Amino acid sequence: MILPDAPFVKRHYRIAPADIAWLRFVLESYDGLAFVRSLDGRAGLVEVAYPPTRRDDAEALLAELQRTAAMEAIAPPSALDDPL
Repeated sequence: MILPDAPFVKRHYRIAPADIAWLRFVLESYDGLAFVRSLDGRAGLVEVAYPPTRRDDAEALLAELQRTAAMEAIAPPSALDDPL
């Protein structure tokens, strides 16, 4: 069970812009495992968020995608650290 105030774990990646839709499709096929948000579609920057209760599964899948899909883990963009 996910608590309403439990924050999602967020990871940031650079991927080929043409592969963003593919990444979204792959992650959404694992019903509720993780969600993708495009931060800069032209640069291929995405944020992947997943519930802490699914950490093991999400991180295993993300590690495999990094090996096979040219996904590069990056530091969180500084703009995300600023509250709106």
